[in-house]
Amino acid sequence: SSSSSAVDASSRARSPSVAPRRRAMIIPVRCFTCGKVIGNKWDTYLDLLQADYSERDALDALGLNRYCCRRMVMCHVDLIEKLLRYNTLERVDDA
Repeated sequence: SSSSSAVDASSRARSPSVAPRRRAMIIPVRCFTCGKVIGNKWDTYLDLLQADYSERDALDALGLNRYCCRRMVMCHVDLIEKLLRYNTLERVDDA
């Protein structure tokens, strides 16, 4: 047991520090049509929109040239906040 905790501590020490995300979200990792990776572009897209880029300029800056990939990013609706309100473990059956 003590050796497993030592391994866990050493693996945590070697792992690179990751910047915390703004919030939890569920965005598709890949474009449904062409398969291009788009999940890593969401935070940058939001940052560009906050910096007063138009949607077109932000998508161009991210290298999303295909309309299928542009659709995936522009039409994404972040539902995770609404879904987290519902806890299925608290559901009580009346029957």
